[in-house]
Amino acid sequence: MASEIIGPVDATKYPRYTEPSTFARLPRISDVPGADVRIVGVPFDSGVSYRPGARFGPSHVRAASKLLRPFNPALGVAPFATQQVADCGDIAVNPFNIDEAISTIDAAMTDLRKDGSTVLTIGGDHTIALPILRSLARDHGPVAVLHFDAHLDTWDTYFGSPYTHGTPFRRASEEGLIDMERSLHMGIRGPLYSKTDLEQDSVLGFQVIRSDDYEFDGVASIVERMRKRLDGGPVYVSIDIDVLDPAHAPGTGTPEAGGLTSRELLNTLRGLVGLDIVGADIVEVAPAYDHAEMTGIAAAHVGFELLSVLAANR
Repeated sequence: MASEIIGPVDATKYPRYTEPSTFARLPRISDVPGADVRIVGVPFDSGVSYRPGARFGPSHVRAASKLLRPFNPALGVAPFATQQVADCGDIAVNPFNIDEAISTIDAAMTDLRKDGSTVLTIGGDHTIALPILRSLARDHGPVAVLHFDAHLDTWDTYFGSPYTHGTPFRRASEEGLIDMERSLHMGIRGPLYSKTDLEQDSVLGFQVIRSDDYEFDGVASIVERMRKRLDGGPVYVSIDIDVLDPAHAPGTGTPEAGGLTSRELLNTLRGLVGLDIVGADIVEVAPAYDHAEMTGIAAAHVGFELLSVLAANR
């Protein structure tokens, strides 16, 4: 978008632990004339059902991203050199009113995308996926949702509330925001409330690839199944960091044993090259529980892979 792309601060001249405090030390949006990809934080966790703290996720992931380097050897791309990426800071949302917060996020996403930019969002809890999908659907129609998570997030309500981090994809399906023939959960595991959870989830338009499938089938087979399901239109990628095993991502609100490794997740994301990715989020990073910055580092690398996919697609 810009005639001259501005990349991250040169780490050979300015130590990584210095400013700027943006994702991967990229320029702020105010420092560039425009951006192909905009990174924005949504520090909101009023929709959580267990451990709070994801409101501090955006700043934690940015801090953990300082060690990222500009070339991705796995995909053979330099994601900051072939597209202008800029950090737009955080969206200020009301922590006491979920309905108002959802409206604020929807409006902000629409504004961020108005010049054709793709937005990578750092949460925040998973409630934020609903307003993002509302914004995208107004331009693209129903989109395929590729949802990485330990949990389905298609429950109906918690304590009578329809808007929580466990309900965004039920609401999205009910509102006609998702492509019910192409949407997919990845990494699902752990106990459910009832067998009907899976039955209802299928009706809402999702297929499921379980965490155990990685053990039995391998990453290559998983990627093939994923691409077959997603092919044919726009795709939104939503990544709850608890898709990773707590050994790899302890800093999250609802950890479940038996999850993916960081390597499995990163290799799966690389399989998205060539698909029409119209946006993505990384959510549920809760730094208060994050030993040695493990979760923040994993999330930062997830963001780097997503940016690399977008660069490869260009």
